[in-house]
Order: sequence, then C-alpha cells, then structure tokens
Amino acid sequence: MDHKPVDIKAKSRNSDWTAPTPNNTPSFFAPINSSMRPSSLSKLDEEVADSNGDQQLFQNLQGKLGSFMEESEQNMKNLPEEVKRRIYGLKHLQTKHAELELKFHEEILELEKKYLELYRPYYEKRQQFVTGKAEPTEEEVESGKQADEELVEELEEGKESVGKDGQTKGVPGFWLTVLKNHVHLAEMITTTDESVLSHLMDIRLGYLENNPGFKLEFEFEENEYFTNTILTKSYFYQESTTSGDLVFDHAEGTEIQWKEGKDLSTTVESKKQKHKGTNQTRIVKKTVQADTFFHFFTPIVVPDVSNITEVEERELSERLEADYELGEEFKEKIIPHAIDWFTGKALQYEDFGMDYEEEQFYDDTTDDEEGLESDEGSEDESHSNEQKPQECKQQ
Repeated sequence: MDHKPVDIKAKSRNSDWTAPTPNNTPSFFAPINSSMRPSSLSKLDEEVADSNGDQQLFQNLQGKLGSFMEESEQNMKNLPEEVKRRIYGLKHLQTKHAELELKFHEEILELEKKYLELYRPYYEKRQQFVTGKAEPTEEEVESGKQADEELVEELEEGKESVGKDGQTKGVPGFWLTVLKNHVHLAEMITTTDESVLSHLMDIRLGYLENNPGFKLEFEFEENEYFTNTILTKSYFYQESTTSGDLVFDHAEGTEIQWKEGKDLSTTVESKKQKHKGTNQTRIVKKTVQADTFFHFFTPIVVPDVSNITEVEERELSERLEADYELGEEFKEKIIPHAIDWFTGKALQYEDFGMDYEEEQFYDDTTDDEEGLESDEGSEDESHSNEQKPQECKQQ
C-alpha cells in the first residue's frame, strides 16, 4: 500500500506535540478507526454535543496556559543583559545534552536488536510447539512445571478433553486466545474475526533495516478469507527536534488481499425507501465500513491540519498516539510473554487505568430509556451481507 510519510508535528499548530518515546510506553488505548470506538470515545460530533462542560474546562485551561506563556515571555524580555547571556549558555548545554540523549536512544535501539536475535531461537521453538511441528522434551516440560506451580495446579485439576482421532495438534487457538485475553484487543475482535484469527500461526517482531523503527509480522496459514500469508504493521521513528528523543513518526500496514465476498472491513447495508408522492418503495444499497480487528493494518490517514479544527487535530493526535502504543503493547508485552497472555497470568500485572472507585459505577439506565426507539429506526429496514462466522472451537 502506498503511504506518504507525514510528520504531523511539522504541520501542527502545536509544535510541541510529540508521540511517546519508544521506551517504556504505558498501556493506553483509543480506537484505531472511528467505527471501533468504545462508548467512552464516541464520534466527534456526538462528543462535542454531549460534553459542553468538558469543552468549557478545556477552554479555561487554554486561557490559563496562554496567560502563563505571556507572563513568562514578558519576564524573559525584562531580564538583565548579563542574565540573558547566561541563559544562552544554558541553552547551549541543553543542546549538547540532547545530542547525547539521541545517541542514548540509538544505542538502546541497537541493544534491543541484539537481544531480539538472542531471543529468536526461543520464539522459533515456541512456534513449533504451538503449530505441532515439534514437541517439548521431558526436560523442558519439567522445567516449565517448576517455573509455575500455580499453572501446574490449574492444568492438572482440569478435565482432559480428547481431540479428533485422539490427537490434538499443537496448541489450538493459541494466538487467538492470547489476543482475546488482552482487554483492549478483545474490544477490537468481532465474532467473525475469531474465525480468521484461529488461523494465526505466529506474531513476530522485527526491526526496520533502513529506518529506525520496528515491525510486527502476523503469519497465517491458508484460509478462506484472504490470500496473504503474512500481514505486517511497521512503526517508524524519527528524531525529535526538541528533546533529542526518538519519537513515533508514522505507521504503514499491509494491504489485505481479501477473497471475493470475504472482506471483513466493509459491509453492504440495504435500506428500504418510500417515495413521498407515489408511495413506491425501492431498496438502496450502500457500502460502509465494518467493525473488524483487521483495520489495525490500515494506516491512519493524516489530513492537512490547516483544514481541520483544533478539536479534530487533538483527536487525530490521540488516535496516532494510541496506534503507536498498541504496537508497543505487541512489542514489549504480548510477543515476549505470549504464554502468560494465553494462560491469563499476564492480566494479574496489568493496570488499564481503572481504579477501584471507578469500577463501582454502573449503568443505571431505566427500562423506559432502554425501550425508546427512534422514528427513523421504525421506518427503515437495514440488512448486512456480513459473513456468518464459523464457531471457533478450542481443544
């Protein structure tokens, strides 16, 4: 897929906007595309309409920030000349520090590449165990038992199921289970997606050769949905013009070659319309974007920010940041610790930004509110050509 790299920071009204650095990125989630937003991040027009209070708060904060900046600028202008000279000297020291900091991040990136090659034999053997191409030795099994006694109790207490012909190949649904046990990824996966992701054989990490950055490779066995065997998402870094850090610049993804009638990214809606004068009816079909995990591989389109509002620009920045941080989740957590995500153990160490008090709130919508229907909904009949998913069975 052709993608023109765009640096939103160079065009943005807010030149200080930066995405997170490549190191120690926190867990954070916002939808990759607008159709996949959770209720807390509704469509922009609905958000503006329903959040007048928040918008007023934001405007107040903007006003205070502007006032602080004006006061700071005036204070700087009124400094004695000898103090101004020292400030220039301090700025020189900061510039030299930024140069060293950039080397620091470059060396960290090289260190990550070095250790990825050391990890690779274990990742390759993991794929063999998952796909059934190889079996662990008795020594490896005993070592695994000693490493996690709780897991031993869980596995030994369960009732053993028997696969087809008494043989179960590999670990069925391994990567699908890994993804579904990640809270934010589970929100992106539809029932139909599960049928496709059951064919996922491996998720691999790699680094870009001619640019700083990393890539994620999703390897699939032959399936009825698309012809690609590997879907890739690449994340590109660039040098920050202010801090000297390596920061996220843009992402690129594989164009999925969907088989005829199997495209999960779109659906056709059929709507019945009645002519006001003749009362004749007709069926109008429209192709619309459908919810699917596979939008993850479609890069976010960055428009010319001179033609969008500040609210839209802020929303775009949040989506770009969230896209990058989701990539970091794969890089730093999911790929290295896939077995812990499969068993669910990794969830014990996750903090998804919800504290105890927030968990106590619940939706108190009344029965009367739930029963309300719009007039428009009572007249239109919509149908979808979305494929009926196959049941994803795991042994």
